[in-house]
Amino acid sequence: MDLNGLPYALEPMQRRDIPTVSRIEQEVFSLPWSTSAFRYELEHNPSSYYVVLRYLPWMDQDSGESLLGSVRRALRRSTHDPSLVGYGGCWIMVDEAHISTLAVRSIWRGRGLGELLMVALIEEAYRRDATQVTLEVRVSNTIAQSLYEKYGFQRLGRRRAYYSDNREDAYIMTTASISSPAYRREFDALREALRRRLLSEKVTPPERPLERTP
Repeated sequence: MDLNGLPYALEPMQRRDIPTVSRIEQEVFSLPWSTSAFRYELEHNPSSYYVVLRYLPWMDQDSGESLLGSVRRALRRSTHDPSLVGYGGCWIMVDEAHISTLAVRSIWRGRGLGELLMVALIEEAYRRDATQVTLEVRVSNTIAQSLYEKYGFQRLGRRRAYYSDNREDAYIMTTASISSPAYRREFDALREALRRRLLSEKVTPPERPLERTP
């Protein structure tokens, strides 16, 4: 997605992002992935694709800073990077993309950023010639389901007691063929509508989280 003119950047997730991603993971999910799970995904899973979303005004500005200051700033970022506001990931196997995770910091929700990450994952599915996108979602998570339905996901099954924390069921949701002209037209229209929304809304950031080491 064209982010020109927007205060956000999408970047491939790097190993240095894992500590911050893990903090968000624990904030958002009742069954958070471990840091080792993310490390495995980045280093050993050739089918995976993970992306982070950053708020540009909060990214480190090292220009003109002393070497010691740069080192200190890098160390803080290695444990907590406030500019990282969300992330998403998927596994792309043969012609199917399976969305494995998608999360936005709670203080940044309601701004279309989860949708922005969703668009980025579907775009990657296109780049890798996938023809279908799938995911699982808690049956109680109606907000997420509404976003997925907006992008053409339909409920095609139900996994009983899928989540071990409370034995909640999961819906299996799948798109029709994303390579069809009809889906592509709808996706392009939704992506452009999201871009217009993000451009038209003045970004008033939440209070910046404190940069602290554990």
